[in-house]
Amino acid sequence: MTDIVIEGTEPLRRLRLGIDLRWGDLDAFNHVNNTSMLKLLEEARVRAFWRAQEGEQAPPTAVLDSGIHAGTLTLIARQEIEYLRPVPYQRNPLDVQLWFGKLGGSSMDVCYEVFSPAADAEQTLYARSTAVVVLVDADTGRPQRLSDEMRAAWMPYLGPHIDYAHRR
Repeated sequence: MTDIVIEGTEPLRRLRLGIDLRWGDLDAFNHVNNTSMLKLLEEARVRAFWRAQEGEQAPPTAVLDSGIHAGTLTLIARQEIEYLRPVPYQRNPLDVQLWFGKLGGSSMDVCYEVFSPAADAEQTLYARSTAVVVLVDADTGRPQRLSDEMRAAWMPYLGPHIDYAHRR
C-alpha cells in the first residue's frame, strides 16, 4: 500500500507518495538506473492522477479516469531529470514529492523531487524532475483543455518551477 501524504499549506502544498523500489531497478553499479527513475516517476504520476478503483486509496488530485476508453490520454511532451545522488536499493519506499509548476490550457508542468524514505532521520534528495504532460482526446489525437474539475483539484498544488543547478 502506498502512503499518500499532503504536506504544507497553500501555495506550497506537495503531494507525497511512497514509491517502492524493485531489485530490478538497480544497475551494475548497484544503484537505481536512470531509465528506472523514469518508471518510478511514472508510477507516482499515475497514482497522483488516476481515480481510485473500489477499495483503493487516492489523493484529491486523482481526477482522471484510466485507460484508453476513458476518452482522455495523458502524454509526456518533455521530461527533464537532474540526478543529484545515486539511489541505493532500500526496502522502505522512496518519498516522491509532486506539485505543479504550471497549469496551461491543455498541458501542465509536473514537478517532482525524489527523496530517501520519509522515515529516515535526515532525508537525502536524490533527483528532481519536470514533466510536461499534455491532455489529448483519445479519439481525435488533439489536445484537450483542462476541465474545471482538474483545475480545482490541482490548483492547490501549484508552486514554483524547479531551478536546475546544472543546466547549461
